[in-house]
Amino acid sequence: LGSVAELTVKESPVSVLTVRGEGKPQRPSVIVVGVDFSPNSEAAVALAADWARTFDAQLHLVHGLELTIPFVTPYEVAVPDALIDASYAEAGKRLTALAEKLSGIDVHTAVMSAAPHDALDTVAARVKADLIVTGSRGLGGFKHALLGSVAERTLRHAPCSVLTVKAKI
Repeated sequence: LGSVAELTVKESPVSVLTVRGEGKPQRPSVIVVGVDFSPNSEAAVALAADWARTFDAQLHLVHGLELTIPFVTPYEVAVPDALIDASYAEAGKRLTALAEKLSGIDVHTAVMSAAPHDALDTVAARVKADLIVTGSRGLGGFKHALLGSVAERTLRHAPCSVLTVKAKI
């Protein structure tokens, strides 16, 4: 989609629906939403759940778990297995608890060992999603340059349309 779509998502003060594909827009039957357990992702999940109920769509809650703080040993860089296992278990429990709160929707959960944008794009391709929903913190300046944007990265490689939900300021 190029830099115009990414810039629009970055600069817009409101949520943005970026439509992929040609022809008439279709009702989404499979929706993937990114969950990082922040207030911004709570807003994205709430909106995705509303759309799933409205369109009787399947909803996939996805958490990308990227453990980037390794411990250095004399022979290798390693993350202790106990930390990895505990992190996956906790994320899985939190996703399951969130899914149980979403009544009236066919909800699936996935915790992936990947950067959040890669996890969203991978699951969306695997389940043949019609829509990815992601929250946006609206970081600017140095923080945006340093951290980047999951929303923009997701948009860049998404196999389907993307709804970027802007945080309330």
